[in-house]
Amino acid sequence: MLNKAKTLRSYKLHSLDGEIGKVNEFYFDDHHWMIRYLIADTGNWLTGRQVLISPHALVSVNKEEQYITINLTKKQIEDSPSLDNDKPVSRQFEEAYYGYYEWPMYWDSQFDPHLRSTYDVSSYDIQATDGEIGHVEDFVIDDETWTIRYLIIDTRNWWPGKKVLVSPRWIESVSWNETKVFVNLLRETIKQSPEYTEASLLTRDYETGLHRHYNRQGYWADELAAKEHSR
Repeated sequence: MLNKAKTLRSYKLHSLDGEIGKVNEFYFDDHHWMIRYLIADTGNWLTGRQVLISPHALVSVNKEEQYITINLTKKQIEDSPSLDNDKPVSRQFEEAYYGYYEWPMYWDSQFDPHLRSTYDVSSYDIQATDGEIGHVEDFVIDDETWTIRYLIIDTRNWWPGKKVLVSPRWIESVSWNETKVFVNLLRETIKQSPEYTEASLLTRDYETGLHRHYNRQGYWADELAAKEHSR
């Protein structure tokens, strides 16, 4: 199911033995645009440290009751490697974290990603091939694979009231220093794309129309082909 990052930020977190807090934000890697950690707001519990939860531990998302189920106990989380609130996520921490939970690491020697915060990137400008078109307002996350499927772009400075979706696959580059995302698309092409509204249902029909507009193959077709190839 597709969910907005800002919507999920209000969801409660249910561990195996009780509630531990709520979603604060997410860290994603800037290569595959996949969520690598959910950052929990634990209130007065485990203060002074970042509580990171890997998608390995995320069991399900209950949209009706607005909570996420975690396959961990409070004790496991409390005893996990500690990371100060003001410290970045280092490779040394990640190795200790994944070793503690005995989960397979998501990186290898050929892959050196940097983790980015959905909260921080939510203000980045979007640069088309012929000028700026707006800024990142939010992210659309697939809660089955924990992949970022789309960036929600607010274009109100150019076309009042209109929001559009752009897939990370269509991003040419990101300047983290300039806080700017570059897409190899014309402004007019983006302007004519299917509009995204708060009432929009992110159905497969909507996604198909969006990809058809940009003459791009849907991610679901690529993933299906990969599954068939692996059999």
